[in-house]
Amino acid sequence: MTRGGAGGGHGGGAGSSVRGGLDGRRIGAHLAFAKGGMLKAAERTRAIGATTVQVFADNPTAWRRRNGLPDELPAFRERLLELDVVPTAIHAAYIVNLAGPEDGTDFWARSIDVLAAELGMGVAYGAAIVNVHAGSHRGQGREAGLRQLGRGIARAIDAADLPAGGGPRLVVENSAGGGDTLGDTVEDLAAILGSAVRAGAEADRLAFCLDTAHLWGAGVDLRDAAALDGLLQRFDDLVGPERLALIHLNDSRSTLGSRSDRHQHVGAGAIGAAGLGAVVRHPRLADVPMILETPGMDEGYDAINMERVRLLLAGQPLPELPPEAFELRRSR
Repeated sequence: MTRGGAGGGHGGGAGSSVRGGLDGRRIGAHLAFAKGGMLKAAERTRAIGATTVQVFADNPTAWRRRNGLPDELPAFRERLLELDVVPTAIHAAYIVNLAGPEDGTDFWARSIDVLAAELGMGVAYGAAIVNVHAGSHRGQGREAGLRQLGRGIARAIDAADLPAGGGPRLVVENSAGGGDTLGDTVEDLAAILGSAVRAGAEADRLAFCLDTAHLWGAGVDLRDAAALDGLLQRFDDLVGPERLALIHLNDSRSTLGSRSDRHQHVGAGAIGAAGLGAVVRHPRLADVPMILETPGMDEGYDAINMERVRLLLAGQPLPELPPEAFELRRSR
């Protein structure tokens, strides 16, 4: 595993607080509300120079949803607009699994309810994206899981009662392919789209997120220009260019094709500066929002990783990170 390129220091520096250096791209980070509330999170986007943002609108590990909207929400939305931080993405709760069987429990039905609530929160937040994991078929087989996932997507969108022609798109995230998870190939993503449409979902309501650490775990060598080009071309051919709504820009602690999902700081993992640099500079992705989900975001590494993205865009080497950076866990 490489720990960055030549140079010294943390890589944060003054540049990480300066808006710019992103060449017009929409790049940001997943920010938490826990420390200081929503307005502090909005100001943090300015401090790190983010031009887009991802948040949790509710508890990501609990079934119970909040009864009302946060008091700070109007001011949060207004401040993001003032800062030109768009789009806002909401990451749905981790517990949602629409691909699992109806096995006598209410897990599948509760997943639909939670995702519908997340879509409703997306409307309230003015979010363009509600991102959800593809989920696991839990032993029922890929084809059955794809059918179940499509049905769940259609039901969640219907239950959310989104405004006609408006509201967020439901954006399904690719997986690294571990266990019984779906969505580790472009072909799976196309099958998810087809299954949801056959179940009654409006195609325009659906899009997809590609997570670079997940792609790596699934066996896509992002250091290889031909592999990256081929992946994006297959996506455009099978799913449609208009349905690539989001990139999760993460390095990986895992080996290529390991089916493992372990995020690392930008350019400091197995994908490295060459692989992630190719992603951020790829002309096909210039207009696709990118979100960091890297370790230590609440310890200031949101700014450090944003600065590392700027260096990659400029074709500059990345500084070494200190040893303690590699002891941090993913903080979202």
